[in-house]
Amino acid sequence: MPDLPTAYISEAVRALRAYKRLAEGALAQLSDEEFVRRPDPESLSAALIVKHIAGNLRSRFTDFLTSDGEKPDRHRDQEFEDSAGMARGQLMRSWEESWTILFSSLEALRPEDLERTITIRGEPYSVLKALNVASLHYAYHIGQIAYVAKHFRGSDWKSLSVPKPGQEKFKP
Repeated sequence: MPDLPTAYISEAVRALRAYKRLAEGALAQLSDEEFVRRPDPESLSAALIVKHIAGNLRSRFTDFLTSDGEKPDRHRDQEFEDSAGMARGQLMRSWEESWTILFSSLEALRPEDLERTITIRGEPYSVLKALNVASLHYAYHIGQIAYVAKHFRGSDWKSLSVPKPGQEKFKP
């Protein structure tokens, strides 16, 4: 059995890959129009959530151990603004590139790195805490993506986990 820090890093990678697959399964069910549509004026579209997650991933995990996790070229507020011509392909390329940065950073971690201190917005975080905060943040927003996609797809929604009762019979 691996030591606890090694097991933690491995589990963090596994969970984050699962979150990414869940989001992509939900996004794949949306039409281009639904991708950019907000359920209501106060809610975010799937496109804006993708834009925000990509911006956060890139900022937090570029030079993860050596620079502040809030990069000076990140414009967080703009991640929540509808952009004219928000092309799905462009947003999804940014999404993919940002997840690649995350996974490259995590694969480079050594067990002893979990105790290192990094900064995010000038505040000190252990690497362990930063990974926990990031994982919870992405899970939250990916849940929003799934909810928005399910809302728009209605009865055409294809479950990404255990279907609700009555949709599939248990098969031993």
